[in-house]
Amino acid sequence: MNEQKLRTIFAESLGIEESRVTEDLTYNSIPEWDSIAHMALISEIDDQFDTMLDTEDVLEMSTFAKAKEILAKYDVQF
Repeated sequence: MNEQKLRTIFAESLGIEESRVTEDLTYNSIPEWDSIAHMALISEIDDQFDTMLDTEDVLEMSTFAKAKEILAKYDVQF
């Protein structure tokens, strides 16, 4: 359930189809995922998962798979 929730957050924040959100979707690999969209994505993740990602995690969140790995540190189950 949380994986689907995260996939939806990515799709809506980046303005792309959910089918484009794959494990290897990478920051700056598509025009939609630029620095502005990244901050919107982080904000939505914080809101939806009730977290406050630290700066290091924000900078390291470079793929969909990495986002799951980082959220696991905040006790989000995948």
